[in-house]
Amino acid sequence: MINNPIHQQEAICALATPSGVGAIGVIRVSGLNSISIVNEIFKGKNLNQVESHTAHFGTIQSESELIDEVLVTVFKTPKSFTKEDSVEISCHGSDYIIKQILKLLIKKGARIARPGEFTQRAFLNGQFDLVQAEAVADLIAADSEASHKTALNQLRGGFSKKLASLRTELIHFASLVELELDFGEEDVEFAERDDLRQLIIKLRKTIAPLIESFDFGNALKEGVPVAIVGSPNVGKSTLLNALLNEEKAIVTSVAGTTRDVIEDTMVLEGLKFRFIDTAGIRETTDLVESIGIERSRGAMEKADIVIFLSDSEETYLQNKQLAKELSGKKDILWVLNKLDINQGILTKLQTDNPEMIGISAQTQEGLLALTNTLVARVYSQSATDTVVTNLRHYEHLLKTQDALNEVINGLDTGITGDFLAQDIRLSLHHLGEITGTIVTDDLLDNIFSKFCIGK
Repeated sequence: MINNPIHQQEAICALATPSGVGAIGVIRVSGLNSISIVNEIFKGKNLNQVESHTAHFGTIQSESELIDEVLVTVFKTPKSFTKEDSVEISCHGSDYIIKQILKLLIKKGARIARPGEFTQRAFLNGQFDLVQAEAVADLIAADSEASHKTALNQLRGGFSKKLASLRTELIHFASLVELELDFGEEDVEFAERDDLRQLIIKLRKTIAPLIESFDFGNALKEGVPVAIVGSPNVGKSTLLNALLNEEKAIVTSVAGTTRDVIEDTMVLEGLKFRFIDTAGIRETTDLVESIGIERSRGAMEKADIVIFLSDSEETYLQNKQLAKELSGKKDILWVLNKLDINQGILTKLQTDNPEMIGISAQTQEGLLALTNTLVARVYSQSATDTVVTNLRHYEHLLKTQDALNEVINGLDTGITGDFLAQDIRLSLHHLGEITGTIVTDDLLDNIFSKFCIGK
């Protein structure tokens, strides 16, 4: 985290609530002279003389013209989100009113904020580190209980504390190795190599589950992709419609009705799932159906979970053959559909495959067991309470792991302290880039440009 003394930059302003007509709009103002700027257009109490964290009713006026009745909240440095003097103007949610107030603020000396500039100032003023700053955007975008909890944990510093602990231990040894370089001619060792090895092994064990959690974390954030795969007419579209509780896919008795990938999302037990209905996979000379089947195979490869749906012993055996084509680690659910007429077949197939789940997409029998299994499979993927959801963090954790591996290799081969120090410094660098202890302007611009204006 950057702990620079608080420096109030020029005043910025922006709408903090979604644009469009609504009951209330909130305009944020932050920075040097922000309270005075708002005070010039506010008719009510003198905002320069009020206490921090107080709200005041009054009006916004342009000379003698009344613009709106508003509630103004004042936050004085350093007790604000940005740690600068800040004001929030709650007005009626008319686009016209909001534009008029913003025009007045600009006229008095503020400028429109860049995307994410409020959060960027909070980071630069030491309100939180870079991981927590990025969690602000994730928290705003969270659309399920699981993604909300993950973002909230990161905003409250769960991930940051774990990284800070790792970095502190490594800095201690780095300083000892660096000290050895100052006494190079005397051939002394301040850093016990066995202790350093044990520390690196411990760090690698801590980082490994964080790296492994990324696939799970990314799925929480974007939605777990689940492909429904099988032969034509086994009930894939009927199952999709039953899961979504709407007629999303066309269902007919004609084989090959679904000729393209159909996708929609739903939330189960706080987890967001992306269900993908695919074209029935079979041999065909129909050009359009062939394209759909190729897309089905692509969806099957990209999915985290594949539901192989059968409706007979024959289609089950076809799915078993299809499953052999899957590359990489996939979670597979074996499901027999049309349970209302296939009870005997279910018993037979469960002898071969005890994990087979029986359902009837038509009557919705067994759907609860299927969705419970889906949720359990997803939660079983995480081996750590701290989940990595950000690709940038994942990349730097991989680079940290590589640098730590080089430290171990160096200890094994007995390399000199200067090369050992270089690998340790590289590990510290990548950990520091995650939290923002080491940061560049280009990195900050790239991160915060993806935020909404007003955040």
